[in-house]
Amino acid sequence: MPGLIGGEGFSVSRRKVLRDVGKVTSAAVIMPTSFAGDAGAGGSAAEAPDALLVPAYFHPAHFPAEWARLTDPRLLAVVLNVHNGPGSTRDPEFAAAVARIERSGGTVVGYIDTAYGARPAADIQAEARRYRNWYGVADVFLDQVSAGPEALPAYRSICAALRDRHAEFVVFNHGTHPDPGYAAVADLLVTFEGPWSAYEQMRPPAWAMELPTERLCHLVYAVPPEACDPAMRLARCNNAGIAYVTDGDGANPWGGLPGYFEHELTLIS
Repeated sequence: MPGLIGGEGFSVSRRKVLRDVGKVTSAAVIMPTSFAGDAGAGGSAAEAPDALLVPAYFHPAHFPAEWARLTDPRLLAVVLNVHNGPGSTRDPEFAAAVARIERSGGTVVGYIDTAYGARPAADIQAEARRYRNWYGVADVFLDQVSAGPEALPAYRSICAALRDRHAEFVVFNHGTHPDPGYAAVADLLVTFEGPWSAYEQMRPPAWAMELPTERLCHLVYAVPPEACDPAMRLARCNNAGIAYVTDGDGANPWGGLPGYFEHELTLIS
């Protein structure tokens, strides 16, 4: 079981643990781009992604039961977002919640907004340092990542600096399919973030269908209960081995777990 990350020293290789998921997803059969049957029918494990990545943008003091459920081994990672980043001071409630997930063998990644390349690299590295020092979290979830090829050198430099400081798992959230060159930089690309109504219409480019499934993640919100199973099956059809769907909506759709979270977990291999 992975040990806690402390300061600048690490006891295990987290990347090896995370990439064990890839051994499962690479061996899985990718469903065709359309599926038969009743759209409301329950999906089997073979029809769903292989793990969940949960943006947990809610406070453990207000949602203790929800944070307790985030120790489930079917989660690839939990995204820690204290206050649009690590916050200005260490929050002991978040620190305790992170420690529980780490003790269970789970992984937490720190949320950092890159503002589509507008934020200085020094600010991004400073927030990453706060996550390491305050919460023992070195792995990162970079949000609002540019999608065009012109920003690739800057993000390549940012990612290299994060890895030099022990980030073993780096997620880029583009929210859309970026230039394929980003796949050579980050460990996981979030190539869709949006409502179910848009996800039903989304079609991945050819290069995304050729990547190993564990390299792609889709985050879908405003998913009603009857669409949970179809949304998860569609993620697999779209070659995403990592996904998360929620009934949340509005300014922060990730402000709590969906009412069908336990059912969503049963769909995971």
